[in-house]
Amino acid sequence: MADDRIRAAARALTEALETRVPIAPIASTLRSLEEAYEVQALHMAERESADNPLVGHKVGLTSDAVRRQLGVDQPDFGILLADMEIHDRGQIDMRRLIQPKVEAEIAFVLDTDVDELDRESVLRAVEYATPALEIVDSRIQDWRIGLFDTVADNASSGMYVLGEAAVDPRRIDLREVVMRMSIDGEVASTGRGADCLGDPVEALVWVARTAAAQGRPLRAGEVVLSGALGPMVALRPGMSVVAEVDGLGRVAAIAGGES
Repeated sequence: MADDRIRAAARALTEALETRVPIAPIASTLRSLEEAYEVQALHMAERESADNPLVGHKVGLTSDAVRRQLGVDQPDFGILLADMEIHDRGQIDMRRLIQPKVEAEIAFVLDTDVDELDRESVLRAVEYATPALEIVDSRIQDWRIGLFDTVADNASSGMYVLGEAAVDPRRIDLREVVMRMSIDGEVASTGRGADCLGDPVEALVWVARTAAAQGRPLRAGEVVLSGALGPMVALRPGMSVVAEVDGLGRVAAIAGGES
């Protein structure tokens, strides 16, 4: 059973999410990565329900550029809920966010359950790959996060947008694809598939193994966000974001509402 420290950290994150008032870093109150994931589980249990079910998983901090931006040295893992999804070319409700940033990724959509965790089996479970935008957000003030902070905060999740293209990832070398993300028509971030843990498929396998270890293995129909291909960019109301990934297509969204 979670102790008072872990319950207090989860409550603080939930309150920050609801009030849109960020909190001070919580890493110093946690003793291990395992405790950080316990906080995440309690925090997300407050949001997950029959009306807002789990629809996928994400890995963050897969790009060297993003890890340098945040001063973190390894990937993190979180879950995706139904209310996080935005349709391609849709509007991002900035009123739900605190200090959002946007990054371009490759998403995988699963066709079958993932029960075997070797690379070949995990890849076989994928129905298609598509470009994605992830709108990351932190409930920690000024993004002053360490690894324990972002893990506890569900890998700094916010929302995500999937492109409409559906490409068989077995027919393309995802390490070689080139990404360009533009803000209001100007290129703001670039990268390659290899910038995501060396290979986006390896990021997918990492998610599959981590999810299984946490007792929530990947299941048919779920989405996996495989992590940023390039630096993230601060997102402000009115911005138009378009990401293009060679061989996969494009994805777009507009930041609407007030911050």
